[in-house]
Amino acid sequence: MKSTHPLRLVRALYHSVAGFTALWRQEQAFRQEIYAAVIMLPVLYFLPIIALAKLVLIFLWWLLLIVETINSSIEAVIDRISLERHPQSKIAKDMGSAAVALALIMNVGAWLYVLIPLFVRP
Repeated sequence: MKSTHPLRLVRALYHSVAGFTALWRQEQAFRQEIYAAVIMLPVLYFLPIIALAKLVLIFLWWLLLIVETINSSIEAVIDRISLERHPQSKIAKDMGSAAVALALIMNVGAWLYVLIPLFVRP
């Protein structure tokens, strides 16, 4: 079994922080999702729902941020390869955008599923 050198962990942390910094500076959608999380996630504390539902909503928000990060990575690589318009580049960027849209739809759907019964009583 191979041991992990502590310096490797420090380098990995450095690269992760650099990635978060790039996301924050360059990706408006990421910033908007963080702002929404800062508002919405504390609301969970006050909602009269079970802990598992709260956990699922938190995980779905993390998933959205993960998908946004991967989409931004795809876009960065494509732009690095070439800034000229190419049909395959468009397809890759559109697919990444579609993944973000699916994660966002999943989030909105889950929040509505949890919140609507709290405010609409039969």
